[in-house]
Amino acid sequence: MVTSFNEPAPDTSAADTPEARPEPKEPEHIPELSALAAARIAVDVLLDGGVRHVVVSPGSRSAPMAYALAEASAAGRVDLLVRIDERSAGFTALGLALATGSPAAVLTTSGTAVGNLMPAVMEANHAAVPLIVLSADRPDELRGTGANQTTVQPDLFGEQVRFAADVPAGSNPERAIQTGLSAATGAFPELPPGPVQLNLAFRDPLVPSPGEGLPAAGERQRYRVGTEPLVMNLPPAPDTLPERRTVVLAGHDAGPVAEAFARAHSLPLLAEPSSNSRFGPNAVGPYRLLLEHFGAGSALPIERVVLFGRPTLSRPVAALLARADVESALYQPVPVAWYEPGRRTELPLENLADLADFAGRGAPDWLDTWLLAGSAAQHALDQVLSAKAAATGPSVASLVWKSARGQLLLGSSNGIRDVDLAGLPAPEPAATVYANRGLAGIDGTISTATGIALGGGQETTVLLGDVTFLHDAGGLLLGAGEEQPDLRIVVLNDSGGAIFGLLEHGGVEESGNYGDAVERLFGTPHSVDIAALATAYGVGHSLVSTTAGLAEALAQTVQGRSIVEVRTDRHSLRQLHARIKEAVAAAVEGVLSGQ
Repeated sequence: MVTSFNEPAPDTSAADTPEARPEPKEPEHIPELSALAAARIAVDVLLDGGVRHVVVSPGSRSAPMAYALAEASAAGRVDLLVRIDERSAGFTALGLALATGSPAAVLTTSGTAVGNLMPAVMEANHAAVPLIVLSADRPDELRGTGANQTTVQPDLFGEQVRFAADVPAGSNPERAIQTGLSAATGAFPELPPGPVQLNLAFRDPLVPSPGEGLPAAGERQRYRVGTEPLVMNLPPAPDTLPERRTVVLAGHDAGPVAEAFARAHSLPLLAEPSSNSRFGPNAVGPYRLLLEHFGAGSALPIERVVLFGRPTLSRPVAALLARADVESALYQPVPVAWYEPGRRTELPLENLADLADFAGRGAPDWLDTWLLAGSAAQHALDQVLSAKAAATGPSVASLVWKSARGQLLLGSSNGIRDVDLAGLPAPEPAATVYANRGLAGIDGTISTATGIALGGGQETTVLLGDVTFLHDAGGLLLGAGEEQPDLRIVVLNDSGGAIFGLLEHGGVEESGNYGDAVERLFGTPHSVDIAALATAYGVGHSLVSTTAGLAEALAQTVQGRSIVEVRTDRHSLRQLHARIKEAVAAAVEGVLSGQ
């Protein structure tokens, strides 16, 4: 529900009796703030509240905020970015917030400009990202009159935001913004961090007074945040804990605590790439192909699952969590945004001591069996991939995962799933991994990567498919003078959407019953010249088609922006995955039969 910050609450402290009731007073006149005065207050409160980056899309009604931000930028108080496309601006701010852990703001004018932020706001909602929407609006006297570029903006995002406020023209925005910042950063109990909307109405004049100008240039303050991959340690599980066949499942954003817990309890670690837990001696690479070998009818069935983070990637994992014979618990020390309480079957536990009692410790042969099976599966998978010099989705993912340093963003669809399948866990993490898994959309991936690269201040690689790339091609546009990130964009170009061929739709296509409908409606084939697109946006481009060529391209220093286009064939992908599954199954059975 939107909150209007129009006037202070009435004083109700006096008893409501004729004797106690004071004489009527003339209402106190509060002078109306000019648009620029209100905007300067808004900017001061935002910066005092920890906002270090603001992404601005141009517009007239938002001009007071733009001028106030220009003043703060000239004084070195804020990093200001400009994007002409509001959707790109929203995802750029999302990436900045992801990389820095601090609230990042995006400013738009009124009308459809605000609506273009909806995809980024939805992602921020489900991923608990502190995104501040600053939407400029018409004053009350122009609303509902048919005034140009005017619609109902208050509460436009509904339940997607933690807090929404409508600040009337001429009023002081301080209290609304302070409340919004608290809501965005998770300062309220039982409320996870997330996006907020501050709808700021402005009345003419929208420009500075004659004679006003930018302040003297101040030294730009660079805010360095710790974005290096993290490792942590926990004390070994006590011998008094019972031995159990438990696995540690690390979903998106699980963090290094999942790896530390698995290591301390001698349990196999099944970690998604964006968990930032996929490393260490207990991590099993192609774990999703092993789960069926530890089912209810196997010699060593899984008994329990401890879940960190949000599992999003594979059906075998979903099937494991749905098994009636497997007990599961979810480590949840703070409120989360990705599910509603009571809607999941895992037992939520707030502290590691209770989680340890639930998980127990691994029997001597439990972890060894998983590691042996995982090693055999990885070897079989690598053998299948190395049999062809031509690049494939899994081989590209394996190389990108192995070579990435600094920061790595994995696009939705096949890219992150290919890493989950083929990315070999390292002894220690080499990159901090990001992914838009809140709603797992392909929206704004290039823009998100740009925000992550600029916010983290270090080299960044993004792996994405061609459809995801084309969906946000406008994110390549940086205006003259805008800061260039050190960003390498690896595009797996198979001329369409390959993921559907690995789902049931691939079987429908093979049957021929729907002719070319599956290819047209799901494959969405195209013939876009990515090299020409890169040239149009002034971004370097290289084209490879083999794993050797990709390895050479990935060995180059990440400096500025570049696109590595990897040409592959998606029409044989279904058969490739079938060969991988068959080879892994044979290798794993060979290990398990010897146990």
